[in-house]
Amino acid sequence: MNTEVQPNIEEVIGAIVAPSEAYLAQAKTRLDALTKPLGSLGRLEDLAAQWFAIRQGNLAGPVSKAVYVFAADHGITAEGVSAYPAKVTQQMVLNFLSGGAAINVLARHNNVEVKVVDVGVDADLFGYAGLTDGKVRRGSRNMLREPAMTPEEVSAALSVGLTMAEAAYSKGNNLIAIGEMGIGNTTAASVMTAALTGMPASLVTGKGTGLDKAAYERKCRTVEAVLKLHFAQPTGPRKILRCAGGLEIAAMTGMFLGAARRQMAIVMDGFISTAAAAIACGLAPAVQPYLFAGHQSQEPGHRILLTHLDIEPILDLHMRLGEGTGAVLAMPVLEAAMHLYQEMATFASAGVSGATG
Repeated sequence: MNTEVQPNIEEVIGAIVAPSEAYLAQAKTRLDALTKPLGSLGRLEDLAAQWFAIRQGNLAGPVSKAVYVFAADHGITAEGVSAYPAKVTQQMVLNFLSGGAAINVLARHNNVEVKVVDVGVDADLFGYAGLTDGKVRRGSRNMLREPAMTPEEVSAALSVGLTMAEAAYSKGNNLIAIGEMGIGNTTAASVMTAALTGMPASLVTGKGTGLDKAAYERKCRTVEAVLKLHFAQPTGPRKILRCAGGLEIAAMTGMFLGAARRQMAIVMDGFISTAAAAIACGLAPAVQPYLFAGHQSQEPGHRILLTHLDIEPILDLHMRLGEGTGAVLAMPVLEAAMHLYQEMATFASAGVSGATG
């Protein structure tokens, strides 16, 4: 993937501007004038107002939806932190490309385009139809022994995400989901969550792909050891990403930043997607108003990250799959919110008497 023409990460961060509060106020005024009791559509009203502000009041044109699935392997799998072997990352990428994964089914059902990006799968996938080649290296390093990535590798992976954001913008995408695939990446997200929030390993670490008791305890010990190795003192988002993040997480971070720069509505998926978003917000706080949380994962660290970002999830279906599935499932709710905003009559237009007290 050619990233040379992309702006560098500092330029992108400097160009991100939060949506105007004036659009939120304009949206609230209209929502309060619709033929319903004040606030009776609950969170749908908040979602509509946020999306209206992101679009700067311009609701012309169709909604163009896509989910970007970033894939990479993780060196930490050598420590036995996953119930599945690392080769499953490669196998699932091929499943995405053949249309057989959960994300493919949900995307077809909701008219969402699926884009699959290889950032660091430990396999030669060059030439597969439908796969975007953004490989930086074949998997991250074992973060229990050394930083997961070098600074140069972080920059290259961030650039992959920036490139995909520019591609999405050029295609006219205005509602995107960001998902992932990478065996071992819940361990990376657990370390990142603890480092970002200061919460202990035991509270941010879940069972991932379905670990038994012994393997789960080993995973918790691994997370704790990584935190002691790299994050004995509080540190910033760049070091957290370099030492603990996977290549796909870095690319997702880049896409969150690039999409916010282009003022696109972005739906986070689960734990790993939200970890990348949290890093992006740490680098550029103005990213946060562009984010929607598609759902709340069963991973305990996900709730902690959502609290950290001050974002309430749209759905809670007890899911923990990843791939962008929860984000794509939430897209129809967002669209419904905007249809209500646009198509409901106001008290004045319908000749309905409003509330008086």
